[in-house]
Amino acid sequence: MTDEIYYSDASELARRIAAKELSPVEVVQTHLDRIEAVNPRLNAIVELQGDDALERARTAETALSRGESWGPLHGVPFTIKDCIENKGVRTTRGSKLYEDYYPEDDATVVKRLLAAGGIFIGKTNMPEFALWWETGNLVYGFTENPWMIGRTAGGSSGGEASAIAAGMSPLGIGSDVGGSIRWPAHVAGIVGLKPTHGRVPLTGHFPETLLRFMHVGPMARSVRDIAFAMPIITGPDDADPYALPVPMPDLGDLDRDLPKLKVGFCAEGPFAPVMTDIQQVVKNAAAALEDMGCDVEEIDLAGWHDRQAQDISMAYFLGEGAFDFDPIIKGREDELAPSMQRRLDQPRPSAEDYYRSLQDTEWLRQDVKRLFSTYDLLLLPTSTTTAFEHDSAFIDIDGESVHGRNSLRITVPFDLTGSPAISVPFGWSGDGLPIGAHLIGRHFDEATVLHAAAALEARHEGAGRRPDLSSK
Repeated sequence: MTDEIYYSDASELARRIAAKELSPVEVVQTHLDRIEAVNPRLNAIVELQGDDALERARTAETALSRGESWGPLHGVPFTIKDCIENKGVRTTRGSKLYEDYYPEDDATVVKRLLAAGGIFIGKTNMPEFALWWETGNLVYGFTENPWMIGRTAGGSSGGEASAIAAGMSPLGIGSDVGGSIRWPAHVAGIVGLKPTHGRVPLTGHFPETLLRFMHVGPMARSVRDIAFAMPIITGPDDADPYALPVPMPDLGDLDRDLPKLKVGFCAEGPFAPVMTDIQQVVKNAAAALEDMGCDVEEIDLAGWHDRQAQDISMAYFLGEGAFDFDPIIKGREDELAPSMQRRLDQPRPSAEDYYRSLQDTEWLRQDVKRLFSTYDLLLLPTSTTTAFEHDSAFIDIDGESVHGRNSLRITVPFDLTGSPAISVPFGWSGDGLPIGAHLIGRHFDEATVLHAAAALEARHEGAGRRPDLSSK
């Protein structure tokens, strides 16, 4: 019975709580018990709010007995990445520089989840300042991938991905400036959506740099839960200048048949090398969409070879990011994680290199706009690789050694363009690790992205498989 609760969708838990089939106290206690059982091995949840969560659950239960409803999430637990602020809760931002930081207010996204009746149960691990592709730091250490201990849970929202995959949380909030929602979702076998830039306010998210490329979004075990969370967290908050007053469309019934969408797919192209297993999953997803009546064709991204998004974004990180962090780290450089020290020690871009990155970003945005004048959706791999061993400076992709940052090679472009993008599980590697399909849509067309993702999810063989943590 308990695994039925902790592996239930957030939307299903909400329905059963509202129907009084489950109590908020029972649901929260079951998740706290699950955290106690598996978190010591995974190190995904780093600040547990057990007593506060149970107190709120009891209050939620009393409210239900009086016929009151706080909102669509009434009594449902959720977790939050450690760079998103929770009032009075230790929020280290993955750094010893913020080891004793306690925010004075909730981030906008947290306020909205609480106002909808959700119960906050804990903060999840991340790399320092949320600027690395592996989740580990000097405060809490590495987070494990529940599918294979010793492998990365991705980054920077790796704690969220690991917690959700392992049944410690049904719903979480991550952030994404280079793939930090989608890459961890891919390696952990869950669903992660990076909404259109401006769809969800960034207020209360750290770092306050590169905000024109930063996204906050939901992570869950099902597309249905992503769709469930989106209306709750979207819309301007009168604080974030990037948050736009674009109404969230009615997502409707995700189980309905797909319309005849035109889909452009690429299994490798300018992102080479991509693992053969991953290429095959993308091809399988393309075939599934075609079988559902979509018009699917392979696209040529040849122009992207000369404008690698990772090089573009690195100029921003080393220019703007380093400039913004200078006053924060000055005099405390020796307290930074080695990964952050290595990044900030790199030479800063020249004015010419920085301006070229600006030009290349504009070219990339124009080219994506061109693609969406023909296609309703793009289908790509989420990453070039599955989960690799911890702290791998270089990774092996079918015999070719590449830098670890290559794992973000396919996600970074769509942070630069601000496009909505989702990773949805759709296959497995030969050694049993999850593989996600990556769907990208037009700006503010999350409805099409989610509908197609739900259609793929319904055809995912082994979708009910769970990581075996019984003997690890």
